[in-house]
Amino acid sequence: MYQVSKPNNLYHCAEGRQLVTLPVKLIKTIEKSEIAEFFQESVGEWRSQRRYYTLSSGTTKEIVSAIAIRYLEQGSAELQQLAKLHELPDAVSLVCGTEVIWESTDSVTGKKESQGSTLFGALGNILYRDRGFATSKPITAEFYFPNPKTLCLRTEYNSSVFEEELKLIGSKYRTRQTIISRAGEQLMIGQYLETRVESVSMIP
Repeated sequence: MYQVSKPNNLYHCAEGRQLVTLPVKLIKTIEKSEIAEFFQESVGEWRSQRRYYTLSSGTTKEIVSAIAIRYLEQGSAELQQLAKLHELPDAVSLVCGTEVIWESTDSVTGKKESQGSTLFGALGNILYRDRGFATSKPITAEFYFPNPKTLCLRTEYNSSVFEEELKLIGSKYRTRQTIISRAGEQLMIGQYLETRVESVSMIP
């Protein structure tokens, strides 16, 4: 368990009965490693096949999305912009992040559903975003790793809870699942199969 010591700006890690003091720079490296590796392994272009289940009506909707993911280093202009959106202190720097660009199409009708981009930046166990799944406003999510290849997120806004799991499967596939709830009732489940593509993306 890590504790912050404000006077000397050091972290303390309790190992058994001994207290080991770690510099902030070192602890940031420890915190950064899993999320940075996950982001870096996700870099590239993906074809995302999505199915959304509306639980109350039993209806489903199928979407295909082209996704491009770019890794953002600490100190990048995009992460600085994201920190300002969240009004983080100037001394705080997001340790890493990604930019995700997407273009979505209805699988049945061929109608374009949406297109845009989202910035993600990590600090500690918080993922900062410039927009959410159902809002254009900046939001935050708590995240953790049950294992190095699986990222779990929990996001709350507008009285709704979004629980997400992203899993890397080898180097060519990712699976995702999103459960949307409100007032303790599950409203929608989104399931995704994402395949890495080598050809030219749908995204300009």
